[in-house]
Amino acid sequence: MATEPVSKPPSLPPYPEMIMGAIDALKEKEGSNKSSIGRHIESTYGDLPAGHQNSLTEHLNKLKEDGELVLVKNNYMRPDPNAPPKRGRGRPPKAKDPNAPETPVAAPAAAAATDATAAPTAGTDGPSRGRGRPRKDPNAPPSAKKAKTDKPKDPTPSKSGRPRGRPRKVQPELAQNGVEAN
Repeated sequence: MATEPVSKPPSLPPYPEMIMGAIDALKEKEGSNKSSIGRHIESTYGDLPAGHQNSLTEHLNKLKEDGELVLVKNNYMRPDPNAPPKRGRGRPPKAKDPNAPETPVAAPAAAAATDATAAPTAGTDGPSRGRGRPRKDPNAPPSAKKAKTDKPKDPTPSKSGRPRGRPRKVQPELAQNGVEAN
């Protein structure tokens, strides 16, 4: 029995290659959307597998995550090689001065306690302060407490004759039998 050579459909190039070819062929200024890329691939390569749209979506997402494509307003395009890299979320770190001397990462506790009293000002080469409120010095003498002044119980009324703030809540008076009186 002689076997006839079976005519196989020509093998398709990989999807990323087809996608990049479609984007380059369409050459739209704002990029190409998914449907126009799919139509171009179908017209160019003809016979495509049944799950073409699903494969196209998966490969477009993968190329976008890898940074080979950029998605702008539902249009895919190649990234601009001269564009600065995309920043992440949050505040960017401060730029470091290349001429500044290296400071040790962890300072000894004794040196930190003595430096805590002398607060460095901006522009000095002193050690940088940590974030938040500085800790109390355990060796410092206790501070003198403020003397209480005798304040009058009834503050002076304002120009309108009423005291400042919200008026106190008045409790209703109870009658002899426990029912509220009007």
